[in-house]
Order: sequence, then structure tokens, then C-alpha cells
Amino acid sequence: MPLEGSFELVYEDGNGAWSARRLEARELKLGPGRTLIGGIDRGRGGYRGFRVDRIRRLTDGATGQRVEAGILDLLLARAEVQRRERAARARRLRTRGRPDPRRAA
Repeated sequence: MPLEGSFELVYEDGNGAWSARRLEARELKLGPGRTLIGGIDRGRGGYRGFRVDRIRRLTDGATGQRVEAGILDLLLARAEVQRRERAARARRLRTRGRPDPRRAA
């Protein structure tokens, strides 16, 4: 599902090494047993996917909110809010210029 935002991650790789990453998120990939957040890794360049279960701390670049538990729940909720906003924007664009049926005389 699409996900937008700028995040700072503290990530633990498969070998147990921790690193700090800055990510411009593009999507949240839900799969059996694994969820990935994908986007542009600003420090290393290029598109990367990070397993959400290996993110030890997530900081929202826009709000400064810092989360160490419930990271998946936060990302799912944010993706859902963004989905609703996109749907509402698309509805407004489709109805732009059409007469309002509630104002019919």
C-alpha cells in the first residue's frame, strides 16, 4: 500500500548490526510473516526495503514523533489515513464542475 513520509530509522540488520537510516517512504508491503517499508534511503542512495520487525526506533520527520513500540501499527494507521485522503481528493476532482444535486431547484 502506498505510504508517504520522511522517517529516521534505527535498524537492526540480519547480523545484529544497528544503523541509523533516513528514508523517504514510498510504500508499505504486507506479506505473509513479513512487512517491509520501502523508499529512498537518503544516506546510501537508491530504493531500499526495511523489515518493520527489525526497526528498533522510528522518528517521523514531519512531526518529530519517536516510536519504539507499535511501529507497525503506526505505519498501518498512517497509510490508511493517506489512502482516505487520496480517495477524498480523487472524489473532489471527479465532481469538480458538476452541479450539486442537493441544490437542484
